[in-house]
Amino acid sequence: MTTAAQVLKGLFSAAGLDDPYQYYAELHQLGPVCLLDDGGPYAAVVTGYEAADQLLRDQRFRVTDDAFTDERSGSGWREHPLLAVLNNSMMYSNDSRHTQARRLFHQVFTPRRVVDLEPAVSQLVDGLLDAMAERLATDGKADFMTEFAYLLPSSVVAALLGIPQSDLAFFRPRVERINDFLDVTGKTDEVLAAADQATVELSEYYRSLLAERRAAPEGDLISQLVAAIDAGEHQVSDDDLISNLLVLFNASFVTTIHLIGNGMRLLLDRPEVRKAEVPAFVEEVLRYEAPVQFVARFSNEETTLAGTVIPAKQLVLVMLGAANRDPSRYKDPDIFDPARTDVKPLSFGAGPHYCLGAALARAEGRIAFPRLLERFPSLRPAGPPVRNPQQFLRGYKSMPVAP
Repeated sequence: MTTAAQVLKGLFSAAGLDDPYQYYAELHQLGPVCLLDDGGPYAAVVTGYEAADQLLRDQRFRVTDDAFTDERSGSGWREHPLLAVLNNSMMYSNDSRHTQARRLFHQVFTPRRVVDLEPAVSQLVDGLLDAMAERLATDGKADFMTEFAYLLPSSVVAALLGIPQSDLAFFRPRVERINDFLDVTGKTDEVLAAADQATVELSEYYRSLLAERRAAPEGDLISQLVAAIDAGEHQVSDDDLISNLLVLFNASFVTTIHLIGNGMRLLLDRPEVRKAEVPAFVEEVLRYEAPVQFVARFSNEETTLAGTVIPAKQLVLVMLGAANRDPSRYKDPDIFDPARTDVKPLSFGAGPHYCLGAALARAEGRIAFPRLLERFPSLRPAGPPVRNPQQFLRGYKSMPVAP
C-alpha cells in the first residue's frame, strides 16, 4: 500500500510541480489527516477541508515562530537577515507579538480602505490594458504575466503603502529571490544567500521610506502606520514595522499575481466560462488553483485531529490546495465550475492568521477580469505558458497571449 510519505515524495517532484492534483487525490484516499514516518521535517499532512479549516482556526496550532526555530535549529538562523525578518513579522509570530502587529495594520488596512481604493484599481487596470493593447498591436503578442498580472497587484500595493510607482522595478527581482527560498524545495545555501541580500536591500529601502514619511507625511498607509507608532498607540518598533511591511508587500502582491494569472489561463482554456458571474468566477479560481498551496503549523501539546493523534511540537503540513479539492466538501472537485454554490476556499487561510490582503486581492480580481474580457474578447494563447517553478506558490512565470 502506498504511504502518505511516498505520495509526498511524488508531489514534491517535477511531476508534482506540473500537476499536484493527482497526488492530492491519492492523499484524499488515505484520509483527511495522515501521519508521516519518513524522518522528514513534517509529522503529518492535512488534506481534508474540514480538518484543515479546524486546524487553522484552532489557537493551539501555531505558526513557526522564533522560539520554535530556536528549539529546532538553535539560534544560528538569526545571522540570516531573511530569517530574522520573517520571524519578526506577524506572519511568523504568535501570541502578543502577533496581536500587536495585526492590530496596528487592522487600524489602517480596513474594508473601507479597500472600497476606497477600487476607483484607483480601475484606473490602474485601464492603464495597463492600454499598454498591453499597444504591445499586442506592435508585436502581435504579449506576455500576460509581465504586462499585466505582475504590474497590477504590485502597483495596487504600492499605491496603498505609498511606494512610488517608479520604484516597482526594484522590487520584483528581490521578491522573487525571497520566494525562491520559501519554496519547500528551494532551501539551499546559495538561494538563502541571495534571499538574505534581497532582504537587506528591501529593509534599507523601507527604512529610508519611513524617514521620508516622518518628515513629510502623506495620505498613504505607511504614513498612518508611522503616525500611530509615534503617538504611542502601539508597542511596535521600526524594525517590527519594516519586517511586516516587507512580508505584507511580498504576500499581498505575489498571491494576487497568481490569482490573476491562474484565472486568465482558465479563461483562455475555457472560453465557455467567460460569461460566468465575476465574484463566483474569482472564488472558483481560488478554489481550483490556489495561489498558495500549503502552510505549516505545530502545537505545543499532543492534539487529535480527524481522529488522528498528532505529536506535540511537530510540524504539520496543511495542504490548502488539496483541501480546496476535497471530494467530501465539493462534488467533482477537479472540474472547474463557476456555477458552484457555497464555495469557501481556504486559499487565504483561516483563523488568527487569515490573510490581511484577502479582500484587496478579491477586489482586484473582480475589477480586472471583466475589463480584460471587454477589452480583449478574443484573447487567445500565443504559445505554451511557463509554470512558476515552485510548489509553494502555484502560478505562471510567463503566459504569451495574442489578440
